[in-house]
Amino acid sequence: MTYRHLTTRELTLIADFWHQGTKAYQTAKLLKRSQETIYRIYRFLNGGKTIEQYLEKYQRNKRHCGRKQAQLPQNEVEYINDQIKAGWTPDTIIGRKEHAISCSMRTLYRMFARGQYNFNAQQLPMKGKRHPNGYVERRGKAGQLGRSIYQRYQDFPHYQDEFGHFEADTVQGKAHRGAVMTLVERQSKVMIVLNVHRKTDEAVNCHLDKWLSKMPRHLVKSITFDNGKEFAGWRDIANKHDIHTYFAEVGAPNQRGLNENNNGILRRDGLSKRLDFRNLPDELITQLMSYRNRIPRKSLHYRTPVEVFMKNITDEQLSTFF
Repeated sequence: MTYRHLTTRELTLIADFWHQGTKAYQTAKLLKRSQETIYRIYRFLNGGKTIEQYLEKYQRNKRHCGRKQAQLPQNEVEYINDQIKAGWTPDTIIGRKEHAISCSMRTLYRMFARGQYNFNAQQLPMKGKRHPNGYVERRGKAGQLGRSIYQRYQDFPHYQDEFGHFEADTVQGKAHRGAVMTLVERQSKVMIVLNVHRKTDEAVNCHLDKWLSKMPRHLVKSITFDNGKEFAGWRDIANKHDIHTYFAEVGAPNQRGLNENNNGILRRDGLSKRLDFRNLPDELITQLMSYRNRIPRKSLHYRTPVEVFMKNITDEQLSTFF
């Protein structure tokens, strides 16, 4: 049973009953409070003090109620700050267990929320920005371009557990100036970013063709696109490289949730909406890929995407990705 603090109204009633000479046990019954609580206030008033003085003392003591805030040693605070700067989240810091932390994941998140130890919640990935319920994506769609995503499960019955299935999309720069193409392998969560410069089907096909040409044949089993116009030339890629291609339903980005989430991460890592993507240096794209693919993820049991990816390909094959 939880304890209810006395309200100002209750204290005023108790003072009135005391002035009227009402017995403490009777007051306790009327207010449905413990007799000891009422006796304590009566004793205070009998000492010649006022109910206002009791209220002031009560509120002062009330501030000391509850569990004290968890404290962290300085070496843990420094470690947490270093890992946050490296792109880790409180969840990853606790779950990876590379360094003992003297609090739980939820407590660490609360420390960021209240700014304890100068932790800054604005450095964390999610800042509470969400589309409202029922939101439908309507930008740059060309209708259903190819085979439905539902056909994918018929072609690959073990799709959820197989390596080599990718999701693809594009990320645009400021005022639709330039673009990069992103691909994410579903099992390892490895992110590939192609610096296509322009959001056209010719630019996308050209860079995607160059990248796939470096890959061992059939390493990439399938690619699931959204219905953006930049993917209108998908047949050329599918036929040349013998890859199964699928398309999410129009206005359903949640069907490629992993890719959409990674696009948001890429924005926070450096490809801001304020940048013009038409002349992005390839070195920046390579740096962002390497940085993101070496951060542990909860969905991978706190391993990095590269660590998981390495279990499925050889070192020679890995060099073509990064």
